[in-house]
Amino acid sequence: MQKHMELQAGSPSQGDPRFMRQAIALAIGSVAGGLGGPFGAVVVRDGQVIATGVNQVTATRDPTAHAEVMAIRSACRNLGDFRLEGCDLYTSCEPCPMCLAAIYWARCRSVFYGSTAEDAAGAGFDDSFLYQEIRRSISERSLPMVQMLAEEAQASFAAWREAPGKVLY
Repeated sequence: MQKHMELQAGSPSQGDPRFMRQAIALAIGSVAGGLGGPFGAVVVRDGQVIATGVNQVTATRDPTAHAEVMAIRSACRNLGDFRLEGCDLYTSCEPCPMCLAAIYWARCRSVFYGSTAEDAAGAGFDDSFLYQEIRRSISERSLPMVQMLAEEAQASFAAWREAPGKVLY
């Protein structure tokens, strides 16, 4: 995974307001269109929009259909790769834990966001519970998690280690 890099004011990596405005417009459009929550995202590479996404949780009845995830899925299809190296993600709001994980897995170069998690919480989208749960040990989480068939489950990793031609990620 790539290391976090601080963006210096005035550097070329401070982002392009045009793409943030597009993410914000997508978020507003998502609300107006009844697709889901007020979130929009844009994936950009070399100054070109690769893909966009809006929150479609309620429209698709899919709890993973957040704007960032939708934009990542579309960008990966458009580029024919599961890696978005060299891509920047512009999102109307600071990513939730799920979206942040997806952004890291996709290997985006940087994230530019508009509103904060606190702003989202003020509008009824509070992720603080998830951040608290992640910090807890498995046995302390509110969702029961029970390991089963641990030895048998190792067979999938053995198959992976032995698979010829596997694509590492």
